Amino acid sequence: MHASRLLSVCLCLALSPETGAAGLPDTVARIKPAIVAVGTYMPLRQQQQLLTGTGFAVAGNLVATNSHTVPEKVDADRRETLAVFVPLGADRAEVRPARVLARDQAHDLCLLRFEGAPLPRLRLAPDEGVREGQAIAFTGFPILQALGLHPATHMGLIAAITPVVIPVGSGRELDRTLVTRLERPFDVYQLDAVAYPGNSGSPVYDPDSGRVLAVVNSTFVKETKETAISAPSGISYAIPVRHLRALLAGAGVKE
Repeated sequence: MHASRLLSVCLCLALSPETGAAGLPDTVARIKPAIVAVGTYMPLRQQQQLLTGTGFAVAGNLVATNSHTVPEKVDADRRETLAVFVPLGADRAEVRPARVLARDQAHDLCLLRFEGAPLPRLRLAPDEGVREGQAIAFTGFPILQALGLHPATHMGLIAAITPVVIPVGSGRELDRTLVTRLERPFDVYQLDAVAYPGNSGSPVYDPDSGRVLAVVNSTFVKETKETAISAPSGISYAIPVRHLRALLAGAGVKE
């Protein structure tokens, strides 16, 4: 009888979720050191740091983010530089000058190479296998100009896997952006968690393993999916990780 009870207790412990995968709190602790803000730095500007989005380390000194968070040009005459900002706590950040290594305008992704010591990198999940209803989390800087450089984590699920554009009622509703995306359609992940301005470029990851499944990207997708339905704020989107993997491979970067 004693041996039977002991076996039962051991089985319960083995099946307990707390003794299996680390769980989201431990995963967040591993994710946060790889999270940076993206923007520009100008020492002569009243607001020296202009923060435009979130990025995350993917290899060595490389950060992945959305292309729309990275300006095409900086004001070099006024010593403006592209930069990533590594949080140091208490609204302080280490400014790391950066440059664009590669862009994918079609999927609104960008790779930045920054100066200084490398950051802990996040690993990418396999290209396939994401399912509707799957739990996800993402970490970034919501409303970063107001809330500061304090990485925040949101949890939700993959609400739908959906085309990047929706059908239009007539040819009069087509513009150049819509036509381009209709010519090269691809699927995006619709999330049931709200991504705020500043979250663009945040990694969407598996809550247990921390493997990156996608990159938060609401602005780019909403240009074509939601303008016809008044852009409901509770719907967020993310670009599947296979497009980031392709960008890394095209830049000659090994995972």
